[in-house]
Amino acid sequence: MRFTSEQRLDDGVLEREFTLGDIPGILWTPASASASAPAPLILLGHPGGLHRMYPRLVARARHAAAEGFAAATIELPGAGDRPRSAAAEQARADLHRALAAGEPVDSEIVDRLVLPLVEKAVPEWRGALDALLSLPEIGGPVGYAGGVIAIGVRLAVVEPRISAALLFAGSFVPRTMFDEARQVTIPLLVLLQWDDEGNDRQLALDLFDAFGSTEKTLHANMGGHTGVPQFEGDDGNGFFARHLT
Repeated sequence: MRFTSEQRLDDGVLEREFTLGDIPGILWTPASASASAPAPLILLGHPGGLHRMYPRLVARARHAAAEGFAAATIELPGAGDRPRSAAAEQARADLHRALAAGEPVDSEIVDRLVLPLVEKAVPEWRGALDALLSLPEIGGPVGYAGGVIAIGVRLAVVEPRISAALLFAGSFVPRTMFDEARQVTIPLLVLLQWDDEGNDRQLALDLFDAFGSTEKTLHANMGGHTGVPQFEGDDGNGFFARHLT
């Protein structure tokens, strides 16, 4: 991990951009974090494009830091300035074409788009976690919040350092991942926007039902994809406070 920039935000949060090999990322730590009092860490998922997503990510990070959590994110494969995959670009174009035509999205398109992303992104998240937890001011346990839900599902299964996850049911999920969902055992909070125009509501409900966790909560709110109520941020902090501190 190599830090490339640093700034102190007006609420005292330290924001540092970094690279991990060729993967860019951002780390936010609360002013209270130190080697003698390391902060629990929340990994902030997103749909790709760090620069585009920055306003939302920094708002989430500052909200988490106000409760004493550090937060970090990395760029997804094929997003931002990272090299593109011709196969992924074709799958994305096929997806947009189906949505624009009002047609059902074929599961084959979802598999082509999402499964390779999960296979690439999850090892990168785990590598980032190795680097982040080596910093003296960052400690466990670790939570995962938001982003592509299929990535969150895989991480919840394979990464034992993640103790709880807040998942957003707003992205397509390959049916093959339902078997992985049944292996998830950590506490979950799942957010569902009831009128999300780009999401299959029944599939999201079926996925929630499939999760093997004995503690899982579903918050369903009216509104479209970007209409998640502000109070869910407070609820999310409360959820992580119960499981990461």
